Amino acid sequence: MRAYTAGDTDVPLLHETIGRNFERVAARFPFHDALIEAAPVPGADARRWSYTKMNDDVDRLARALLALGVAKGDRVGIWSPNCAEWTLLQYATAKAGAILVNVNPAYRSHELEFVVQQNGMRMLVTAPSDTNSDYVAMARKALAECPDLRELVFLPAPGEDGFDAGVPLGDAELTYAELLRRADDVGHSGLQARMAELSPQDPINLQYTSGTTGFPKGATLTHHNILNNGFSIGGLLGYTEHDRVVIPVPFYHCFGMVIGNLNALSHGAATIIPGRGFSPAAAVEAVQDFGGTSLYGVPTMFIAELALPDFASYDLSTLRTGVMAGSLCPVEVMNRVISEMNMVDVAICYGMTETSPVSSMTRQGDTLQQRTETVGRTMPHLESKIVDPGSGEILDRGRIGELCTRGYAVMEGYWNQPDKTAEAIDADGWMHTGDLARMDDDGYVIIEGRIKDMVIRGGENIYPREIEEFLFAHPSIQDVQVIGVPDARYGEELMACVILKPGAQPLDAGSLAEYCRGKLAHYKIPRYLEVMDRFPMTVSGKVRKVEMRQEAVARLGL
Repeated sequence: MRAYTAGDTDVPLLHETIGRNFERVAARFPFHDALIEAAPVPGADARRWSYTKMNDDVDRLARALLALGVAKGDRVGIWSPNCAEWTLLQYATAKAGAILVNVNPAYRSHELEFVVQQNGMRMLVTAPSDTNSDYVAMARKALAECPDLRELVFLPAPGEDGFDAGVPLGDAELTYAELLRRADDVGHSGLQARMAELSPQDPINLQYTSGTTGFPKGATLTHHNILNNGFSIGGLLGYTEHDRVVIPVPFYHCFGMVIGNLNALSHGAATIIPGRGFSPAAAVEAVQDFGGTSLYGVPTMFIAELALPDFASYDLSTLRTGVMAGSLCPVEVMNRVISEMNMVDVAICYGMTETSPVSSMTRQGDTLQQRTETVGRTMPHLESKIVDPGSGEILDRGRIGELCTRGYAVMEGYWNQPDKTAEAIDADGWMHTGDLARMDDDGYVIIEGRIKDMVIRGGENIYPREIEEFLFAHPSIQDVQVIGVPDARYGEELMACVILKPGAQPLDAGSLAEYCRGKLAHYKIPRYLEVMDRFPMTVSGKVRKVEMRQEAVARLGL
């Protein structure tokens, strides 16, 4: 049997813009909670928006953008950790027809200026400076260096309505409050006229890939791409207007913006922001305080939540589902998430920014094995295949090759980079993911790793995921990542990077090898061991294996 599947088509795709979809949902559930931001500072009240209030505030912000002259297709950047204004701007730009550019909050001046210049951004909405990033100074530098950038808008600090930059605002700078005041210059009819010009096929979002192999590339996504992907995910999760979705993952990434916001809000559910950045305690507190029925995270986030010293004291009885993405979940962690967090219907989602992002997903009723060893089956209205990376021929089921995706979710392309687009999307419309995978007899996809992460030791292909899964069962290991490092004799050798459980017995390479001996093939036993306090992570919670390799090579003098 060939390694090819097509998703169900029972539920038709939506053929509307994000703005029209939101108005339709808001009309159905006007007084239901749409957006809740947990108290931004201690002692403050949570910030709440019903669907009616959120739609009104989105309209006001969209009219303000029109008043400043923002045209259909103009690029408007958002450079901020999670906050309610992020969500409001997401929907306001969609109604105004502007292309929202998600800027990674971890970026520094060089990276910010590259993104601003690469897409010709005309406006940047930025967070106030904090202890981690001087957003204001870097945004002002970008304004001076990038000729297309015409306005800076400064968001208020958490718990505040105003903005104090420390110096007077320049001619091209506005506070968020001042931006909103501009809405008085454009009436409701003006906004409706703009919305009437928009098509579901219009590009509406630019998301920059991590850039681990060079400068970041801007994946260009349409209303049709991301609205339908979010809506399909919610359908498979069984979302209704009674769900309350806790989203501790970043909005700048597809996980927060599409799997989170667009998914929940297209089904009339509530979105809950636990905080500006990830805190395991804040995430479970938000579930407890706001009756969360669904919780999101990458596996490392769930591991951190379960490791809280007072974890058992939190009331998580309202949870029923959630989404894990970013990497596969170890069996031990999945067992605890289901049994101790009540997330009996938790789903694994797989995909990439370029596919809006989810292309395969587990379903309600899938077994524990399917939720820990696979990334589910092909999403509705999409196709998947496993091909030989060299010839492009579809392989038989069970064989490892490159996973490819085709359908409505595939991006338009990389912004202003037709050559890079052609490298990623072939002439038949297939997105080549760069992931090694195989497909079982039931159509479930098993990810074996990145083509570039595969370790070749003495001619043997080694997939780090298999070894990581085995080492998770070690009594001293809380988390583990396996990487390849250079070796003069074998080409590459394995290194296990581990975080030990609190109070665990010390671990060295010799004792780890002894634990593996007789259970793993000799060439799969890590030669090196590095005990770490934490792994280098992206803002979205993915482990940066490239950085770990670089640091290991330097430490070992390889």
